[in-house]
Formats: sequence, structure tokens, C-alpha cells
Amino acid sequence: MPIRLAAAALLGLEAFGILALAGWQVVALIGGDTDSVASSIALIVLTVIGAAIVGAFGVGTARDASAARSGGIVTQLLILSVAIGAVTGEWAAPTVALLIALPAVVGLVLLVLAVRRAAPRRRDHD
Repeated sequence: MPIRLAAAALLGLEAFGILALAGWQVVALIGGDTDSVASSIALIVLTVIGAAIVGAFGVGTARDASAARSGGIVTQLLILSVAIGAVTGEWAAPTVALLIALPAVVGLVLLVLAVRRAAPRRRDHD
């Protein structure tokens, strides 16, 4: 399996995970575990949009689109920043941070390798 397809598959799994997060937010909204209904609905909509964008990065990466790989790299960096936030602060959760960071690191490595493979070969002229 080419590296880009592995990276695309991981982006697809991450998009599915983001959709699962949106589902969790819907359950919290229905269960009355929110302070503001309007803010909760807005957050759900933005989460679904984010999942669609990450899914589009996955499809684009599978199709070998440079912009999709770049978007995927930015996504992995954003996920790593969430993991860093999960390991710091008053309610730090190192295990959760590791579970968030591990796929992001793997995705980042796969995407960088996919970029390297897609780059045209250079001839060094001495």
C-alpha cells in the first residue's frame, strides 16, 4: 500500500472520530448537559464541518493532491496541540493526551513521507 493511501486512510479515521465527537455533543445537548443550546448547536455544526474537511483531506490525499496533504499536515499539528492541552492544566490527563497524540504523530510522519514521495526528483548540477 502506498504511503499516501495509508495517510489518507488515517485521515478518514480521524474524520470518523470527529463525527463521533459530534455525536457525543448531540447526546450532551439532548441530555441537557449544556449551558447554552445555541452555542451547543453552533459547536455541533462546526464539528461536523471540521469532520467533512478532514474527510476531504483524506480523499484528496488518496488522489495525490498536494493541497490535501498540506491540509492534512496542518490537521495533525492541530491535533497535537489538543494533545498538549490535554496533558497540561488542572485536569491533566496524560493517558488521554497519549491517545490523542499517537495517531497524530503517525499521520504527520505518513503525510511528510507522502510529500517526499510526490516531490519530483532533483538532479544536482555541480
